[in-house]
Amino acid sequence: MTITAPSFAPGATLSGDGVEFAVYSRDAARVELCLFDNDGAKELARLAMGRDESGFHRVFVEGATEGTRYGFRADGIYSPDHGLWFDPAKLLVDPYAKQLDRAFRHDGRLAVFSIDTADIVPKAVVVRDRPVAIEPPIFRPGGFVYEVAVRSFTMLHPEVPEAMRGTVAALAHPAVLAHLKRLGVDAVELMPITAWIDERHLPPLGLSNSWGYNPIALMALDPRLVPGGMKELADTVAALRAENIGVILDLVFNHSGESDRHGATLSMRGLDNLTYYRHVPDRPGELINDTGCGNTIAGEHPVVRQLVLDSLRHFVRHAGVDGFRFDLATILGREADGFSAGSALLSEICADPLLKDRVLIAEPWDIGPGGYQLGNFPTPFLEWNDRYRDDTRTFWRGDSHRLGAFVTAFAGSSDIFSRHGGEETRSVNFLAAHDGFTLMDLVSHTVKHNGANGEDNRDGHNENHSWNNGAEGATTDGAVLSARRADVKALISSLFLSRGTIMLTAGDEGGRSQGGNNNAYCQDNAITWMHWDRLDDGLIEHAAMLSTIRKRFPALSETAFLRDGDVEWLTLSGHPMSVADWEAPFNGTLLALFRTADLQQQQSVRLAIAINRTHGEQALALPPSEGHGWVSLISVNQPPVGLLFPRSVEIFVEKY
Repeated sequence: MTITAPSFAPGATLSGDGVEFAVYSRDAARVELCLFDNDGAKELARLAMGRDESGFHRVFVEGATEGTRYGFRADGIYSPDHGLWFDPAKLLVDPYAKQLDRAFRHDGRLAVFSIDTADIVPKAVVVRDRPVAIEPPIFRPGGFVYEVAVRSFTMLHPEVPEAMRGTVAALAHPAVLAHLKRLGVDAVELMPITAWIDERHLPPLGLSNSWGYNPIALMALDPRLVPGGMKELADTVAALRAENIGVILDLVFNHSGESDRHGATLSMRGLDNLTYYRHVPDRPGELINDTGCGNTIAGEHPVVRQLVLDSLRHFVRHAGVDGFRFDLATILGREADGFSAGSALLSEICADPLLKDRVLIAEPWDIGPGGYQLGNFPTPFLEWNDRYRDDTRTFWRGDSHRLGAFVTAFAGSSDIFSRHGGEETRSVNFLAAHDGFTLMDLVSHTVKHNGANGEDNRDGHNENHSWNNGAEGATTDGAVLSARRADVKALISSLFLSRGTIMLTAGDEGGRSQGGNNNAYCQDNAITWMHWDRLDDGLIEHAAMLSTIRKRFPALSETAFLRDGDVEWLTLSGHPMSVADWEAPFNGTLLALFRTADLQQQQSVRLAIAINRTHGEQALALPPSEGHGWVSLISVNQPPVGLLFPRSVEIFVEKY
């Protein structure tokens, strides 16, 4: 065994005759590399690692090969009150681990000092880097993002082989691809597929995390979802790209599953707690909890910034993904004085040669001071727009004085995204996401129903801007069911006709329900699994048709803010909207008249979008045609009938 020269990469690096291991710890007195047998069960050796002046501990193991199982042990002062958690009894996962031999599982021993955990902690596996050809992203701002929880999306698919269900590979199955192509999806956004651990309160309740937003190893794929490792992900990305569908990974760099002071010691806490996590100034034993998950990753620290950047590069180099969605992304911009759009980490992501052309999507909030930062992320970040969600929901619910807010959101939220001199929207418009009601539950429940989560219905958001159409939850009342279906169609129409990027959560196009559970993160069961046999094919066809319309008329997906001449806002009688019309408390009708290219007719046309929020039919008078008359795109090629049905959106185009 020999020690290498100072130039090295963190993690495990294969060379011609062995493997170099390197891990950072500023405060550990001693770090050991632990090698295991091929089953990861028997510890074969402990090797002392030498520390260099930069704080990295490293060792070269001659004869080590691809497939070697390993972990670390760090010794030093154990004083949690001072932020020091060194305990050589704890086997620690490499923060740079690229593959694990098993999934994480919660065990009380992980949080108890001096009890050995080698038998329950996954072992990192040495892998050889296999880069893929890096192509430009398929997805472009203004496109259609489809949010997917891989396991729940495929577990019950009747055409996917049972052995493949619940895995990333299932997304490349012809039947799944056919569904994505039918919908016109531009990119799938995969909820976390990196390795995570259950929150400690779930196992006693017989529950498990089904979303994955509780990571430990930031680069390693979870063996439950990606048993074939990086090759499985790369092959799936390639299969989707072949169908012109990009892949966006939802990643969590804001906290880890080691949680609060009473949580597990699995990786970063045991290696260098004071470096990897943020602490209250002058109180190193007190973790900052800007995430609500017990800890906050210190994205301002150079070592942590490097880990995040290397993780992103890893997924581009070795899987060819289009880009990333960042959970609680305000954390990435947090520095000593609060959030900064010019933070070192955000700036480095935007400037990195391998990352700067990737799709970057921020969830622009956390629960810390000044945590709500919608509209304040740097270009080219797109941002989840909860204002769009709430303004559209309250408009369709029937709240008063909501027309102006709805139209502003519908047109790209210029009030938010022009604040810093922006000339185009960076909004990701959505009406429902993994966190909250499904779209059908939104119109079927006035309150959440989270009893199955084991927290006496205290968890989850209380204000959902929802309505039930006359009955709470499941019902056999035909009129109620019909009203709910009409509302879902109207909501989907609003989304697909909105300017900017749009996002639909898998299953919402077919009326998927979670029984009113608006925080189903812990329901890895029939509550969240997509029941393909129960989906409403008529609703799916409606979404697919709207997706086609969106692609046909560029005005709907363009991101530049609307200018004079791009659109006219009219009453349903065809007259320009007056101030009184805009300010009428319960006005729920509108006619938007766009001038846009028609890629089917291959010329400039006028496109009319008529909206009726009311529960009664409304007279509709389109402007005189400049061509050969107006035809409906919803009731394909039919002329307008002079009426707009209740709770509906209609689309017309002129024929030339």
